[in-house]
Amino acid sequence: MKITAVEAIPYSVAYRKPLRFASGEVHAAEHVLVRVHTDDGVVGTADAPPRPFTYGETQASVVAAVTGIFAPQVTGLSVLERETARARLHRTVGNPVAKAAVDIALWDALGRTLGVSVSELLGGFTDRLRVSHMVGFAPAARMVEDAERMRDLHGVTAFKVKVGRRPWRQDTDAVRALRTALGDDVELYVDGNRGWTPAEAAQALRAMDDLGLTMAEELCPADDVLGRRWLTQQATIPQFADESATTPAEITRELLAGAANGISIKTARTGFTTSQRVLGLCEGLGVEVVMGNQIDTQLGTVATAAFGAAHELSARRPAELSNFLDMSDDLLAEPLVIEGGALRVPQGPGLGVEVDEQQLARYRQDT
Repeated sequence: MKITAVEAIPYSVAYRKPLRFASGEVHAAEHVLVRVHTDDGVVGTADAPPRPFTYGETQASVVAAVTGIFAPQVTGLSVLERETARARLHRTVGNPVAKAAVDIALWDALGRTLGVSVSELLGGFTDRLRVSHMVGFAPAARMVEDAERMRDLHGVTAFKVKVGRRPWRQDTDAVRALRTALGDDVELYVDGNRGWTPAEAAQALRAMDDLGLTMAEELCPADDVLGRRWLTQQATIPQFADESATTPAEITRELLAGAANGISIKTARTGFTTSQRVLGLCEGLGVEVVMGNQIDTQLGTVATAAFGAAHELSARRPAELSNFLDMSDDLLAEPLVIEGGALRVPQGPGLGVEVDEQQLARYRQDT
């Protein structure tokens, strides 16, 4: 059960269409596959999705951090020593995605060693999650078409709508078109990716007040300290923090400052070990959470689903688990399936999935 090596393999898989939102756009999953090897032949695997416009990490920086800094720090540890591994990783500032991938790979290796699914190890609350689909920037008619396709093909009835464009009216018109086309039984909420000022966000929320939105996420930048507090105090729906609240300390500051009253948890940036801290903090403060999406591949989606399904609080809301459907291909040997608006968590040891080595060889960028 001792860690003998940690790999970081860069790869790239194109998306069928660019995914566009206020803080940037993504044309390909230029990710890093992280593997933890143990002395008994077990290999734990995780996916690291660099987001330079959000966390400052790139594919090259993730590879460098994992192989040059983190691998030497965890080699020789037992896969049971997850807290020791976390403490050593957090000696290095930043690099959240690189740290998270090492942590998830450790949990995957532990589950495989014990012959138990990671979701069961984490808590085992349920075996499936309702799915929310992210609708990216496009003309309103195309956004409606995307949502209707997900509803008709996969039974999805919850949608996260990207907003944050200027003028804001084009976004509010798009959300209204979605509500008109999909009806009142579908859940809609919005995510601004820090695109609006607090004043713009307040105007947009007022314009959508009759649309029955369940929440709004990160409508304006974290640096708008007083503006975010002002917006949250007057808003009639919960304001969720995402990019502004990536650590327990940041979450505490945002919540106690009154700048948010909900938190998005993304295992791609906090792994499993730190995500448990985040979840416990939110539960203790009586704050709702949503399982967010880092434009994840199927492997990243499995990690989100495993954690979200493991706990009662994180299983309450629909989880953002469908972005992998926008990819032109994937690395998993058996594809994930969304049926009836839900994703069932794989039940095998560890994360319960296997990487197709031929697919990895096809898309890796270091050979």
